[in-house]
Amino acid sequence: MEFKQLVDAAEKWCASNPFELIFAEETDERRLDFYAEPGLSFYVLCPDGADGGATDTFHVWSESEDCLPFLQLAQDYISSCGKKTLLEILDRVLRSFRPLLGLPDMEEDAFEEYHADVEEEPEADHQQMGVSQQ
Repeated sequence: MEFKQLVDAAEKWCASNPFELIFAEETDERRLDFYAEPGLSFYVLCPDGADGGATDTFHVWSESEDCLPFLQLAQDYISSCGKKTLLEILDRVLRSFRPLLGLPDMEEDAFEEYHADVEEEPEADHQQMGVSQQ
């Protein structure tokens, strides 16, 4: 993907969350740097299709020791099978930083959405253990 398209996708992603794209450098690393208050920063190294696939995956990192542990989810995701898009990776990073940004945890919402389609069985004849129904 052209670097300009990656920058455009990153800017669009930033429009809907607290992060800002503060730096985009194509010459050496194809690097996108992001920042959000309270002092959260990370960068993404983008693959270059021109090198014959030698670097065909994204890389997420932070120069802040405080941020690194929170990037583990995104790093694990990148390492898993299949190619990932920039937006998929940025969404994983956002999910990792949600508690530090003061945003509600998305996983609970996803869990409820997943189970919304499951029919529940009626609990008419079930007694709770240790509770008398007199």
